[in-house]
Amino acid sequence: MATVIGGSGAVPGDGAGGGFGAALAAGPVLLDGGLSTQLAAQGCDLSDALWSARLLLDEPRQLVAAHRAFFEAGARVATTASYQASRAGFAGRGVDAAKADRLLALSVELARLAAEEASAELGDGRPRWVAASVGPYGAVLADGSEYRGHYGLSAGELASFHRPRLEVLAAAGPDVLAVETVPDLLEASVLAECVRGLGVPVWFSFGAAGGLTRGGEPLSEAFALVAEVPEVVAVGVNCCAPQEVPAAVSLAVELTGRPAVAYPNSGEGWDATARDWAGAATFDPGEAPGWVAAGARLVGGCCRVGPRGIAELANALVG
Repeated sequence: MATVIGGSGAVPGDGAGGGFGAALAAGPVLLDGGLSTQLAAQGCDLSDALWSARLLLDEPRQLVAAHRAFFEAGARVATTASYQASRAGFAGRGVDAAKADRLLALSVELARLAAEEASAELGDGRPRWVAASVGPYGAVLADGSEYRGHYGLSAGELASFHRPRLEVLAAAGPDVLAVETVPDLLEASVLAECVRGLGVPVWFSFGAAGGLTRGGEPLSEAFALVAEVPEVVAVGVNCCAPQEVPAAVSLAVELTGRPAVAYPNSGEGWDATARDWAGAATFDPGEAPGWVAAGARLVGGCCRVGPRGIAELANALVG
């Protein structure tokens, strides 16, 4: 795997990434926003336990449209609808393992199709990439567990859950694996071992609150743990309140020597019981240049940040 040298250290990631690592070295790369946010805006019903992954079964063209909306807003990366997708999750809908694997691969194909369609429509010659989303085990439970972690499972049980989906997603040909919203050190350590040798660049992003992981552990330990993996091209946080980002970015760059990734949510809080968001939005695209100055190279939004927010981020980063 080739190595490119950026402002904050060596960045492995041009093998399967098609120039993705080089782009990180050159400057900030704009990610998309909350896929579910845009799907809801398109009128999709996301009340199913599969969440956005339901569309892989029932309405795949809606996923293409959602990815395109973010590309048209200025995003350079589409994050696939595989966050909450797994063999176990699809089994609840009567889908066998072989078909579940095909649906995981389809998530990458749909995002790639959206990138191709957007590039043809916009005609700007800019590269666009696909990040295969790998959510934590708690996401499949659909009860907010990814915001707590510590599920009571052993490392072996977590590996048995994660390794097959990682292998399927890697084989589908994404530019990068987005291992995201990781809540605790045990799951991080399992995922770090599972991505070794897959031949695809990886970013790791943790849920964070109060400067800690969602599981209440030091972010410093989480960042240092995953930075030992040669496939890792960026480390940081996602689906956290925006005010968590500045300190997390600085810490990630200091400890890992890698670029940071930062894509917070709107700042509202998720009520898992009511399955709804509450509180005030605090997402301010004008803060993003400060994140970049601190070493963030992958910048975007998560839940409740739609194409409009990404367009505002694009303008802020250009300015």
